[in-house]
Amino acid sequence: MTDFDLNEINRLLTTTKQVRKRLNLEQSVPNELLLECIEIAGHAPVGGNLERNRWIIVTDSELKNEIAKAYRSVGLPYLQANQGARADSRTAKVIDSSIYLIENMHKVPAMVIPLRLDRPPVREDEAGSVAGYFGSVLPSVWSFQLAARARGLGSAWTTFHLAHEEIIAKLLGIPNSVTQCALLPVAFYTGDSFSPAPRKKAAEVTYLNQWKHSLL
Repeated sequence: MTDFDLNEINRLLTTTKQVRKRLNLEQSVPNELLLECIEIAGHAPVGGNLERNRWIIVTDSELKNEIAKAYRSVGLPYLQANQGARADSRTAKVIDSSIYLIENMHKVPAMVIPLRLDRPPVREDEAGSVAGYFGSVLPSVWSFQLAARARGLGSAWTTFHLAHEEIIAKLLGIPNSVTQCALLPVAFYTGDSFSPAPRKKAAEVTYLNQWKHSLL
């Protein structure tokens, strides 16, 4: 038994999307609302219950312009190269919306950067450690995005800026010992709501005991 409204929980989980074209670039987002989302995100599971995740909210226009410039220098050539490749309509739509975001990144009301207070493992024999490292960050970011969605805010997980992590770190006064994990443009979203994206059925992508052994 559960005291949750599963219909509403399922609606939240299936309609929280990467929002790019539907970010409201004209309406500011109160810092208090972002803090509510970060408060919720702080309850996500982390390795050893060590609270080593931190967040930076960027709303200053000059800082956003510089970050957007670095983001664009990496993202635009990458997406334009893929735009000409043969792709299905869904992929083409994602590329198109991603280019739109690049061209308008400097206009987003808030950039939210999740951080961790150390650096990820770098040795090849530490692959498991790398997975564990980011496994202590990603649940928090997803919780932030869910909390944002529930409050009428759209967001998108992006990483193009990480090619210039040192430049961004200097710009924001982030120590070299701290890792930037993503960049989330955040804004109120336009339109009424979102519908679930088309996805394969669980039985099509889940196996029992052995690779490609169907559950059915």
